[in-house]
Amino acid sequence: MKERIPTKKIYVGDVAVGGDAPISVQSMTYSDTNNVEATVEQINRLHFAGADMVRVAVPKMEDALALKEIKEQISLPLIADIHFNYKLALEAAKWVDCIRINPGNIGEKSRVKDIVKACQERNLPIRIGVNAGSLEKEFDDRYGATAKGMVASAEYNIKFLEDLGFTDIKVSLKASDVERTVDAYRMLRPKNHYPFHLGVTEAGTIFHATVKSAIGLGTLLLDGIGDTMRVSITGELEEEIKVGKAILKDSGRVKEGLNIISCPTCGRIEADLVSAVAEVERRTAHIKTPMDVSVMGCVVNAIGEAKHADVAIAYGKESGLVMLKGEVVARLPENELVDRFVAEVEAFAKANV
Repeated sequence: MKERIPTKKIYVGDVAVGGDAPISVQSMTYSDTNNVEATVEQINRLHFAGADMVRVAVPKMEDALALKEIKEQISLPLIADIHFNYKLALEAAKWVDCIRINPGNIGEKSRVKDIVKACQERNLPIRIGVNAGSLEKEFDDRYGATAKGMVASAEYNIKFLEDLGFTDIKVSLKASDVERTVDAYRMLRPKNHYPFHLGVTEAGTIFHATVKSAIGLGTLLLDGIGDTMRVSITGELEEEIKVGKAILKDSGRVKEGLNIISCPTCGRIEADLVSAVAEVERRTAHIKTPMDVSVMGCVVNAIGEAKHADVAIAYGKESGLVMLKGEVVARLPENELVDRFVAEVEAFAKANV
């Protein structure tokens, strides 16, 4: 894994993005933003799921006007997502922590100037959100909906903001497929020092979105690229945060919680491994201490994996071993193994805070 590429640090509310700040995970509400009660409820759900910030759609003035009341009731930094109507950004800037604009549909550059001025007055960052499906006509005509077109749009708009004296910028380059997304981020990264918001847009239902995001975002994270991210799922909000955090952990960018090693199901398994692993996941989800744990279902792999794990279960026929750093600490009947294993995991976590 490559070292994370240094970027400029900006702030979205009290959350740092870029520089040496942790890579943040965010999501977006799906309620009508002017329905304050529903929007606040969704934002609070995201807060408890572990989101670092939240974005809301602002397609009409009623939504922009609702932002003040929403902001008063939440603790997460709030980002306004603006398309087409720059006046919505001017109103939203009074209340939110960041403005996201899509250069492909915001219109005349005089309107962008007004947005920049409003953000400068309140020290708000701007996300330049380039989407392959909505490039400015000049870039679409020249390059089509390609990675080169996305990068050209981003470079043009970065320079436009810089020429106005504005540098609190983060950038996203999203396509609905992995290849264009990864190519665009890789192409733009050496050309500036601004933090990148990662995402594969319109990624689909949870199955497809998880696969696309794991490949795309995981690839970029392993390249050292990325400062904040969203997994776009057609589905429940909490799943976006859950998958995003898993990608961060399994890419090695976040050292937190359990890395659970378990057998694929096969004919050698001598225990109810599926139920055991599910119970282990549920009962250890609160643990933040990084550790490798192994739950293995037969003698072929169990002992070997257990030797390399911090805590392990090695199942045999109707019984098994609990091991700590490769040493056997208990030989128990099958129905007692998970309880002892969880106790050892909790003890290890406390000893290694």
